Amino acid sequence: MPVAILIGASGSGKTTIARAISERFRDNVEVLFFDWISVPAFEDMVREYGSSEAWQRAIEWMGTLAKIAETGRKVVFEGQTRLAFVAEGAAAAGWSDYIPILVDCDDETRGRRLIIDRQQPELANSEMMSWANYLRREAKASGCDILDTSAVSLDQAVSYVIARTSAPL
Repeated sequence: MPVAILIGASGSGKTTIARAISERFRDNVEVLFFDWISVPAFEDMVREYGSSEAWQRAIEWMGTLAKIAETGRKVVFEGQTRLAFVAEGAAAAGWSDYIPILVDCDDETRGRRLIIDRQQPELANSEMMSWANYLRREAKASGCDILDTSAVSLDQAVSYVIARTSAPL
């Protein structure tokens, strides 16, 4: 069964979707979060790997996902990373049974979520909007699924992701 890999910039809704899947399908779907795999401090990433990008490439998270998927359990993985790093990690693990999904939203929605819903106004900045735009361009160029959460309900977003993990629950 393919693993759904949710990527996207802060405020896109990827964590909300992953948490909802975890709560609704806890007996049938393994949900993993990139931020929960012992992300070191930025300074440690630079000192040990040279950059945060090199750290993302070096960790063996795709191999971990592949092992879980081989058990036949459905898997959803959530993280703020680049599609290229997902592909590199999968290639290094010798595994390709995954579906990357860019969870995205318009900048106004992202700003509202970060400022009002999450109380993190420091993240609603031009760098985050540029990062979201970069991920959007990368997804379009690669033909990656894009789930625009600007105007869909959480139920619709959850259904969209679950449908990509193949057989219905």
